[in-house]
Amino acid sequence: MDNQNNQKTLSDAVTCKGVGLHSGEAVCMKIKPAPVNYGIRFIRKDLPDYPEISSHFSMVIDTTLATVLGNGKGAIVSTIEHLMACFCGLGIDNAIVETNRYEIPIMDGSAAPFVEAITKVGIVKQDKPKFFFIVNKPIILKKNEQYASIHPNSSFKITCSIQFDHPLISKQSYSLEVTPKKFINSIAQARTFGFFNDIQYMKKNGLAKGGSLDNAVVIDEKKILNKDGLRFKDEFVRHKVLDCLGDFSLIGMPIKGHIKVHKSGHAFNRLFLKQIFKEKQSWETKSAPA
Repeated sequence: MDNQNNQKTLSDAVTCKGVGLHSGEAVCMKIKPAPVNYGIRFIRKDLPDYPEISSHFSMVIDTTLATVLGNGKGAIVSTIEHLMACFCGLGIDNAIVETNRYEIPIMDGSAAPFVEAITKVGIVKQDKPKFFFIVNKPIILKKNEQYASIHPNSSFKITCSIQFDHPLISKQSYSLEVTPKKFINSIAQARTFGFFNDIQYMKKNGLAKGGSLDNAVVIDEKKILNKDGLRFKDEFVRHKVLDCLGDFSLIGMPIKGHIKVHKSGHAFNRLFLKQIFKEKQSWETKSAPA
């Protein structure tokens, strides 16, 4: 068996502590190794009987400000996209995520702290092959100016473009063949971003309670308010790639295909996932060759 195609999990448990972006609550999250074919599952340790929530697009219950999963019995886990992007980018198939709050900690607004914690303990190959989601025919969704498509490709590739009526962002595009090395170097450090007026409005309405210059790039009408500026000149579109990786990982297995999105967001990504699963004749799932 080609061991690059083996399933993977963490070598040991890691703990990440921070605040919830929207709740402002202190969160302690533990990521543990999991057995083969387990997938990524969230466990709410603060609720009776420790309810479990699977990371599958069918469990998405809200995409207003973040991607939120629910188990249908009242237990939810929110703002999962950066952590899910980390698992996707590092090629991790199986993990248990225990959390003591409903929201995953925002850390510095990127996936880099999760990557650092996991790579510190290491990643192990398991004794079963991965299952791949293989695209055989293009699937396309358009809605007003938003666009998403997925095309046959021998590896997982993503091309993302954004457009904002702001001089510091304007139009940006980024394309990436997703490998652990490229993810770590090019995408993981890209932080979430927001406009100062929007953040002030959200805070007045009881949202983004945990948001600050420590965990987001904040822009006013003319400048970036973070004193150290950007990590990449096109950090905005790179973060959108990060969000897309997190959202599309909810397919539940690594993808062999090329995803292209324009002016997308969590809600539109969810619509596109629904479209993908409607067009069952356009894809198949296969285990890696033994």
